[in-house]
Amino acid sequence: MFHLGFFTCFASDEWNGPLAGHSASFADGRFHVDTARDLERACFDFVLHEDSLAVPEVFGGSRDVYLEEALVTPEHDPVPLTVAVGAHTPRTGVAATTSTTFHSPFALARLSSTVDGLTPGRFGWNTATSTGDGVAADFGAPQLLDHDDRYDLADEFVDAAEALWNSRDEGAVVMDHATGRCADLARVRPADFRGRWLRTRGPLDTVPSPQRRPVLVQAGASDRGRAFAARNAEVVVATARGIEAMRAYRDDVRARMVESGRDPDSCEVLFLVTPIVGRTGEEARAQHDDLTRTRRHQVDVLARLSAYTGHDLSVHDLDAPLPPIATEGSAGLLARLAQWGSRKSLRQCLAEMGFASDCLDLVGTAESVAEEMAAAMEEVGGDGFLLGAPGFQPSRVHVASITEALVPALQRRGVVRSRSEFETFRQNLPAF
Repeated sequence: MFHLGFFTCFASDEWNGPLAGHSASFADGRFHVDTARDLERACFDFVLHEDSLAVPEVFGGSRDVYLEEALVTPEHDPVPLTVAVGAHTPRTGVAATTSTTFHSPFALARLSSTVDGLTPGRFGWNTATSTGDGVAADFGAPQLLDHDDRYDLADEFVDAAEALWNSRDEGAVVMDHATGRCADLARVRPADFRGRWLRTRGPLDTVPSPQRRPVLVQAGASDRGRAFAARNAEVVVATARGIEAMRAYRDDVRARMVESGRDPDSCEVLFLVTPIVGRTGEEARAQHDDLTRTRRHQVDVLARLSAYTGHDLSVHDLDAPLPPIATEGSAGLLARLAQWGSRKSLRQCLAEMGFASDCLDLVGTAESVAEEMAAAMEEVGGDGFLLGAPGFQPSRVHVASITEALVPALQRRGVVRSRSEFETFRQNLPAF
């Protein structure tokens, strides 16, 4: 058996789609609550909400295409959304992306403890190291730290947050009505964390949450990102392309975990995919082609990757191979697009890339896609999939194709849950 998560963003819903209903008021979260309810009925382990901290101005040297075509923006903070979604989904984990580059460990530790209590026990934290000088400017920083320095800071951030979460022992809150004593002083201590980048005194002023700390999620593709994941993560989101690369990625992360003194079975490696399901294979392929061969998709991929890498891809000839590019951003996604050494034109690469982060091309009927997913997990030895939607912005039609067709096909094969068994996010992970 393997796990299922769903990846989305708190941007506008299907505002221009056939079933758009709340386009004028997407910020109320109703669309995302509806989506999460559907996913819970389908026994998904969790929903992961992406975040972007700035309106990019990389593609074409302008913000225009991002604003006009709703690429990466508009987007609100995902943490309050997890509370709203969690209030309506009593079994599903809810994870939010928060930057280790531009937040403080004390604020994050305090916030996550609060949200984990409100959900209760189902909060996850997707640890992100921000990219793009535009984000730095929004936060008043002169420039972004170098790639590896951002991960060094992230390691220290997690250590500082851990010290804060551990500043109150289990049973520290006694609430003894007879003596009027709320806390056992012997079970509360300062964190007193001091590192190269960060300091925090503590103790944390919240009570220990049901999970004590959120489930840590991470999506590092680079060598340094994998090292961070092996050291800290409980769920790793992978974007390796194809069966061999997927197996190699999982084996690499698990080997790094052993080197870090961790049990590799304490972390689940989930592979990002965007299944396109139709009543027939031909219908599904037509849907896929309609989505990926349009100007909108071409601009979407180029503009998003420009933002993720900090390099303006609009300056390159579509009918020539993409030249070597050095980036402090997402080098893995850029390499996926470019196919360096293949001598393929950028236009060919765009057509073949499909959805920017997908590990597999899953296009077909519910039965054929379910069979392919099960076979991939058998070969990779993996732990599951994180399902996305085109542009990470789901439509009602796309979600229904997953929850009403694909998941039942997987359940009939006995490879995913048919019922939710556990109360907390963390309890769900080691079940298989």
